[in-house]
Amino acid sequence: MVQRREPTARQVRLGVELRRLREAAGLTGAQAAALLGANRVQISHIELGLTGVSEERLRRLASHYACVDQEFIEAMVKMATERTQGWWEEYRGLLPTSFMDLSELDHHAAFQRDVAILYVPGLLQTEEYARAVFSSRLPELTPDELELRVSHRMKRQAEVDFPHEIVIHESALRMRVGDRAASQAQLIRLLELSETGRITLRVIPFDLDGFAMASSTMTYVGGPVPKLDTVSRDAPHGSVFLDSEAQLNTYRTRFHKVEDVSLEPDRSGDFINRLLKEL
Repeated sequence: MVQRREPTARQVRLGVELRRLREAAGLTGAQAAALLGANRVQISHIELGLTGVSEERLRRLASHYACVDQEFIEAMVKMATERTQGWWEEYRGLLPTSFMDLSELDHHAAFQRDVAILYVPGLLQTEEYARAVFSSRLPELTPDELELRVSHRMKRQAEVDFPHEIVIHESALRMRVGDRAASQAQLIRLLELSETGRITLRVIPFDLDGFAMASSTMTYVGGPVPKLDTVSRDAPHGSVFLDSEAQLNTYRTRFHKVEDVSLEPDRSGDFINRLLKEL
């Protein structure tokens, strides 16, 4: 197969999972290559996401690696064979690669869980709020760069269709990212979204006890099987994806602990309404 110049996060993830299976089976890259009648470099490229792998070869590798989780194997086969040319491709080369990777992650998500401390999550932002967030970026964006980012964010919102659970701290609700009107519009938007049935919104007020586990922002994205879940964290250079079993278990636990100390959805809606009246 032709070597990719820039594999997507999904292609890289498939390679990572194949490497994990190989290592769990106690095989070297050279040994795995011999089982396929290939060479070590080919296995290395597959595991780095630099080249694809056919369904037949993937199933052979899974068998050699003694993987018996059929749901996991089928999910990997889909990752290997699906040729998705998503809406985000129109932004490739115009925005950083991390924007494409987030869009691809959204597209294949089964569900999403967010913990937000300082800002409203991107998938819930109004256009004015998103523009204010991107306007605060350093180094400053040009007008064209700013509009591309806002356009991409609004397109992401229009395309996603999965159950979404959000726990948001009062600090994010009170933060004046833009002006008063933008803040009011954002709170109204949150209330509207919480009534759609697709989004479950919970709030952590300043005076609520047991907040220690909600000390940082996180986005937990569900895959087709739990092994393919992903945690997305913001970093200065873009989004960072975490996907080891230990990391996923940690963030699953973290979300549920944060959820346990938050207000119930009905009380959260009442809380946001009170904040709206204060503005």
